[in-house]
Amino acid sequence: MANKTGNYCAFYVTDVGTDSNLASHSVKDFVYYNLLRAWKGSDSTFPFVDSHNKNYNVRDSSDWETTLKPRLRDRINKSKNLILFLSKITKNSKAVSEEINHAIDVNEIPVIVIYPDYQKKSDIINCSSNTIKQSVENLWDNIPKFRDLKYKVPVIHIPLDKKLIRKALEDPDFRYATKTDEGDYFYEC
Repeated sequence: MANKTGNYCAFYVTDVGTDSNLASHSVKDFVYYNLLRAWKGSDSTFPFVDSHNKNYNVRDSSDWETTLKPRLRDRINKSKNLILFLSKITKNSKAVSEEINHAIDVNEIPVIVIYPDYQKKSDIINCSSNTIKQSVENLWDNIPKFRDLKYKVPVIHIPLDKKLIRKALEDPDFRYATKTDEGDYFYEC
């Protein structure tokens, strides 16, 4: 088994082979991934280990079967969890669907879902009933593979908040080697 030390980030960019790398960098979900990288760059104690740096970079125009898919799988195989950016603009794509399937169905790694459209716990959680809001659950339909497979692993749902992201990254319940039981989790209000 691969050394599972990284955090694999899945986010919607575009369908592979259709746009240039420059176009991919302007898609909002990719910007949120870059935010994690910037936090790590400015604070070496920020607990983000980028799995995308664990093998050679690829271009969006690379061949899906011979280059892109094998590299994505290799990165996921070396990851202790999957960070999924799920926003209102997130769309299902071949790459995101493959990443979710390989992370959850094959590797059974925990998922940290970051909702960039929300800034506070109370934006995603009904604090009086301690349940995830329907508006958040509706976003799961943006990626049917995630919606259909997430029951197999522990999944924590958090807003785009640096302190909560740090807490989730440091939480042993959401790492492959020490993961908790499968199901949906969140930090209470």
